[in-house]
Amino acid sequence: MPLKEDPSCLGESRQTAIQRLNSLWKRLSRDKEYLSLYEKFLQEYEDLGHMTEIKADGSGVSFYMPHHGVYRPEKSTTKMRTVFNASSPSTSGKSLNSIQFNGGLVQEDLFSIMVRFRKHKYAFTTDIEKMFRMINIHPEQTCLQRILWKKGIGEPIKTYELTTVTYGTVSAPYLATRTLKQLAMDEANNFPLAAPVLLSDCYMDDILSGSESIEEVIELQHQLIEMFKTAGMQLHKWCGNLPEITSIYKSMLFGV
Repeated sequence: MPLKEDPSCLGESRQTAIQRLNSLWKRLSRDKEYLSLYEKFLQEYEDLGHMTEIKADGSGVSFYMPHHGVYRPEKSTTKMRTVFNASSPSTSGKSLNSIQFNGGLVQEDLFSIMVRFRKHKYAFTTDIEKMFRMINIHPEQTCLQRILWKKGIGEPIKTYELTTVTYGTVSAPYLATRTLKQLAMDEANNFPLAAPVLLSDCYMDDILSGSESIEEVIELQHQLIEMFKTAGMQLHKWCGNLPEITSIYKSMLFGV
């Protein structure tokens, strides 16, 4: 994370996180579906290694982020997303977000991307699955991304550290997009079609691109899939203006 102030300026933040967690559990205990979704979300976080339990002894610099859920019953996939509040002030008045640079813009503006996209004879879009969470934070900084959780309203509180780029931190968009840029530069020789697309046809976690020939689209899709595999990432939600575009993807991914 790009910091503009030393983390030692952060005050105590654990007590606020405890108070918010207790308030959260009052709501969770009244809504079983909400509780189930919340538990499932955080369990997935832990199972994927995106957060790890630690034994906090109170020593050293740390920052605790309160969290809450955004419930979206209309969504067919992720009905509930946990939001981490990196702007919650510590006792010094400083928060994790207040001591970070936002990093600035890395990708091209959406208008330019859309203009190019509309010119393609064969066009497609795809999405980088769980992009933020596929990018690790430096181990020395995970202490600044601590959260509290417990398995029940009367259960003991456990401490976790989020180990990946976290939605809700001001530098998250920069860290994610800068990582994509680095991936494109590192793999340019291995994937000559895909690397320029990642540099110029990507807006946050969405890729909007295409070509003038179906053969080049096939090769471009293949290179994109393989390039992201080198970074442990996966592309999904493919759409295109020809049925062959999505069927090609399924064939490459599943061998059908």
